Amino acid sequence: MAKYKSYNYSQNVLIPVSLEDQLMPGTLEFAIHTLVETRINTSVFDRRYANDETGRLAYDPKILLKVVLFGYSRGLISSRQIERACKENVTFMALTCGDQPDHSTIAGFVSSMKEEIKSMFRDVLLVCEEEGLLGGTFFALDGCKLASNASKEWSGTLKDLRWKKERIEKKVRQLVEEQVKLDREDDEDGPGRRSSGGAERERQIERLLKKAERVGRWLQENGPKMGRQGREIKSNVTDNESAIMVTSHGTIQGYNGQALIDSKDQVILHGEAFGESQDLHLIPAVLDGAKENAEAIGCGEDYFEGKILTADSNYHSPLNLKKCEEEGLDAYIPDKRFRRRDPRFEREHKQRQRRSDRLTLADFAYQEERDAYGCPHGEIFRLQVKTVIADGVVYKGYHSDGKRCNGCELRARCVKGKKVKRKYLMVPVGSVVGNLTKAMAAKIDSEKGRRIYHQRMAIAEPVFANIRVHKVMNRFTLRGRIKVNIQWLLYCMVHNIGKILTRGPKYAFT
Repeated sequence: MAKYKSYNYSQNVLIPVSLEDQLMPGTLEFAIHTLVETRINTSVFDRRYANDETGRLAYDPKILLKVVLFGYSRGLISSRQIERACKENVTFMALTCGDQPDHSTIAGFVSSMKEEIKSMFRDVLLVCEEEGLLGGTFFALDGCKLASNASKEWSGTLKDLRWKKERIEKKVRQLVEEQVKLDREDDEDGPGRRSSGGAERERQIERLLKKAERVGRWLQENGPKMGRQGREIKSNVTDNESAIMVTSHGTIQGYNGQALIDSKDQVILHGEAFGESQDLHLIPAVLDGAKENAEAIGCGEDYFEGKILTADSNYHSPLNLKKCEEEGLDAYIPDKRFRRRDPRFEREHKQRQRRSDRLTLADFAYQEERDAYGCPHGEIFRLQVKTVIADGVVYKGYHSDGKRCNGCELRARCVKGKKVKRKYLMVPVGSVVGNLTKAMAAKIDSEKGRRIYHQRMAIAEPVFANIRVHKVMNRFTLRGRIKVNIQWLLYCMVHNIGKILTRGPKYAFT
């Protein structure tokens, strides 16, 4: 018969642990520990405390910063997860020297470092500069959209939210009527009886009433949220500074985390989170923040002058291009149509056109004697608007009365959208003098421009892959742009510390 060693879970075991030995050189936890102890100035937190004579001793900000940075590097972005790790994980125990800060202390520490986070980010950036990790000649700007701590189900215009409140109240009235009816039937059946599900229905009514009250209170305290175009956009009851964003993973309620990245070792020079999905207006704010960081680490005011900046076509706008010109940047930011003009993608573009089979301007015959266009079905488009300027390009607008459009067999190839009644033709006829868009298009279409721009992806994308996938820092747990920006800069700090660990010749941490 087989014999096995006996075991007993009720016994106590003492395990000798040296906290210092848990922080092994060459590891990320050792790098975080060393940088926080020797290079990151945490005295900026001292003014928060007034316990020098009386009051309870506070946790050292160095301890809290270490566990937050290390927790984020392990994908533990919730304060409760970090609290649990400080009680169960020996590496976290070593970083805290046996202290066990609770989740409210950790969450309060993170959400309150409004100005301190900039100082600490620059301390890490200064180490990157001293280690020679900043090339300072080639930069890539990109962003990633991360989910916020708010549900998109609580988003909408004021009209949508009022309708949502009315629908909730209507549901409550229905449930109350059902409960009254069931109670009346129970009374007829005899005293002391109660229909099944009554308690659950009451709890459901209570939950719905709280939701309706929450939406109603929000509507009383807030007005419409206006977008860049002066039109109302969707608000959010939980976090009104977040926004609806369309990503490759679906539609989310979130923030747009921007990062300006140095090409040499992919160090993040500046990071900032925005509550808007579009990148068309973000370059001025990002460049101003990056200039402040560069000056703080001793790189000078003209740090970006004559340097190369690449960004994808989502950043192509007159505002962004003008800012790059003012800063003296050699920018490469293509427009949306740059691939159509690239001969390397000509075959692919033609195949896509054949698959879509859309009618183009070439399918409309120009009638020079009356300055009009004729469609393949015989509809005449006459000049309606002489000049329209969009992105520096001058257009003429041609309209038709649309009488033949509804029954036309070519409508699906000609008119976009089922609700559009008729076709409009916008014919480009020229460009504004000094047009930045046209100048950038010519720059991108050149052989040098294509060669430089296509380096962007290899610089920017690995950074976001490291943050979102490898480190699993793929969402925000705080609310409000100020607090979310703190968390985004902490994510960027974790990335930069990893670069110091793997690329820094002096700080090899071995």
